[in-house]
Amino acid sequence: MRAARADHRACAPSDLHRMLLDVLHATASHRDLQSLLCDLAGLLRRVARFDRLAIVLHDPERDLMRLHTIVSLEPTFTTDLELPVPESPAGLVWQTQRPFVVPRIDAETRFPEARRILRAEGMRSFCILPLTTPLRRLGGLSFASQDEDAFSEADVEVLQELTSQVALAVDNTLHHDAAHRAQQELARKRDRLQLLLEVNNALVSNLDRRALFSAISNCLRRVVAHDYTSLAVYNGERNAFDMWAIEFAGKGLIKEHMFVPVEGSPAGRAFTTGEPVRFGRADLAALDSDVGRLLLAEGIQSMCCVPLTVHDRRLGTLSIGRVGGEPFTACDAELLASVANQVAFSVENALAFQEIAELKDKLVAEKVYLQDEIRTEYNFEEIIGQSSALKRALHEVETVAPTDSAVLVCGETGTGKELIARAIHELSRRRERTFVKLNCAAIPTGLLESELFGHERGAFTGAIAQRVGRFELADGGTLFLDEVGDTRSSCSRSSSACSRSRSSSVSAARAPNASTSDWSRLRTKTSKRWSRRGRSGTICTTASMSFRSCFHRSASGRRTFRRSCGTSCRNSRVA
Repeated sequence: MRAARADHRACAPSDLHRMLLDVLHATASHRDLQSLLCDLAGLLRRVARFDRLAIVLHDPERDLMRLHTIVSLEPTFTTDLELPVPESPAGLVWQTQRPFVVPRIDAETRFPEARRILRAEGMRSFCILPLTTPLRRLGGLSFASQDEDAFSEADVEVLQELTSQVALAVDNTLHHDAAHRAQQELARKRDRLQLLLEVNNALVSNLDRRALFSAISNCLRRVVAHDYTSLAVYNGERNAFDMWAIEFAGKGLIKEHMFVPVEGSPAGRAFTTGEPVRFGRADLAALDSDVGRLLLAEGIQSMCCVPLTVHDRRLGTLSIGRVGGEPFTACDAELLASVANQVAFSVENALAFQEIAELKDKLVAEKVYLQDEIRTEYNFEEIIGQSSALKRALHEVETVAPTDSAVLVCGETGTGKELIARAIHELSRRRERTFVKLNCAAIPTGLLESELFGHERGAFTGAIAQRVGRFELADGGTLFLDEVGDTRSSCSRSSSACSRSRSSSVSAARAPNASTSDWSRLRTKTSKRWSRRGRSGTICTTASMSFRSCFHRSASGRRTFRRSCGTSCRNSRVA
């Protein structure tokens, strides 16, 4: 190597243009400063005697001169050095834009740190030239030699001509590095946004807690490599974490829904500080808790825990861990914190839904109790009474009300048969539709059928317009025929047939394509003994109820229970 140095010193710049062309080719074929500087060292030794070549660049963000790249014939111990601009010889060159030559380092009194390093490497003289492009000042190109007064004015002049080309190559390399870093940063941002989008899609498409956590863990694992994922929710009553979900193919020492104390746990550190916390193996071993030992027993070597916070309310933590590999970086913690912000809203909703479900179950239990109480005491607003006979009658009303059967209510005048009919209507599925009442005894016999079934225009003398019957008017509701026992047999048979077939000839003629599945329900009332007439073929009903005098009207006008009543509910048929 000494012989090579001697040969280099013997060389002189004979053809500057040829040297410039070689330097241009060398600078055009490299995209990193280290390889560029190695090639330049071989070329520039043809025109100057030096043993050490270095690039010192100015850092505009911190206003420092930083040793970027170094090539030396002898081993060098300084690869990273940062000095303030006034304390660096390269800083002087960067400010003045003039070459700076030191023939003997021992004679120089300025820049003590730079002189100490050069003397330690055996250098006795050095020269620094400015690295400047037409657009900006970059720093300095430093030449150092083990000989004193190694750089003449002619050497400096030739090196200065070549340094302008080197400055362009260095600037291109720096731009390439900056573009590569920007591309990597954009790729990280893209991966981060893609991860947040996938997490958001998982949050809105998975209602099951376990499936949701598995989807989030899989999305996160594609961006940040890890083996262990856990979601811990703080339980204020126990002052501990409930391990809601765990994704880890380990020994099973840490299980779901086990309680982990806040003090001494990795999750507790992040929960208490409100900031992401990273742990190495030594940090886990230093934890004074069982959970630290369990994590180490599972093979976890590093962890990263971030708090789940919503509106300044801490709900728990999201943690990931690695069995091997490198520890988590600050970028990993930042990314995990972004995911935790979205997961926190999901946890808050899950806690709210859990509380709502508990309250709902409680309300359902209370509703069942109150319904029983109301059904016993207050279900029939217009009927007041406490006797066992009346309660049995009202129970039969509840039994027949949900069905679509026609009901015959029998009883003496003034016993409240209409109240029973209205109670059946209010408890039925037809309570939202019309309750149509017709007093059969108040309508002449000849007009009753027209009143019940309606008529078309010109059907008989005096039918000057179409008329809708009470059956059709009560479609979907309830038709209450008061004093039906006073009607003649032909009208009773027509009513019974209409109730059974759920259609009438008038309505069928008016709307032949209409559906007859939703027809009115028939309530009939009479004070006569219909059991005999039913046996003689007068009327057919599905259920009948008979009442004796059991109500009286109070001074306020409201019907109240007076004495016992007898009830019966039976099926009857035409003999």
